Amino acid sequence: MTLNCVVVDDSAIQRLSIVKLVENHPSLNLIAEYSSALETKNGLNTHQVDLIFLDIEMPVLNGFELLDVLNNKPQIIFVTGKTEYAFKAFNYDATDYLHKPITRERFNTSVDKALEQHRLTLDFNEEEGEHIFVKSNLKKRKVYIKDIKWIEALGDYVKLVTEENSLVVLSTMKSFEAELPEGKFLRIHKSYIVNLDKIDRFNSKNVEVGAYEIPLSRNKKTQLVDALNNI
Repeated sequence: MTLNCVVVDDSAIQRLSIVKLVENHPSLNLIAEYSSALETKNGLNTHQVDLIFLDIEMPVLNGFELLDVLNNKPQIIFVTGKTEYAFKAFNYDATDYLHKPITRERFNTSVDKALEQHRLTLDFNEEEGEHIFVKSNLKKRKVYIKDIKWIEALGDYVKLVTEENSLVVLSTMKSFEAELPEGKFLRIHKSYIVNLDKIDRFNSKNVEVGAYEIPLSRNKKTQLVDALNNI
């Protein structure tokens, strides 16, 4: 298994040290290196990337701000000279947090984590069905698409309502929507994304999922009808 990766650091010297570690690792394929978050954002539009080695403190747009504007986030290993960002990095679902200077042994341990996470992501069990991984209450959780009822906006978080329980996940609605399979979900309101298979009935104002009523934006009714007809 090989992970396509990029290195992002505004310091040429620090960037080179990471690049050398990447190039000497048999399970990593260096796609590109970038000196800024803006370059990275543009580059990710043209490359399929599995892993980013990401510096945090950069001019114009820092590492966290870059992740805020990405729709489909690869795995992230933060690389920084400061330890105070570690907790915030965890909230961004980082695979690991490397503190400069980095030893080869510590780097390899971090890559092993990324490889294991990649294997989990690729682990598609047809008998169980399509699924995604989310981080809630500091734990990685597997959620089956068929069990999701709706997703609700909660400020900087979203609430994922399933057949069994509710999970609160650090994410924007736009980012979470990008993780869902196309054609199975619809954003029917600025604060709600609903599983089309779970809709029992609807009118001009609401969508009913079981005993719950979810608001329906007026400009989304036609789109909802079309989506339901195409299931």
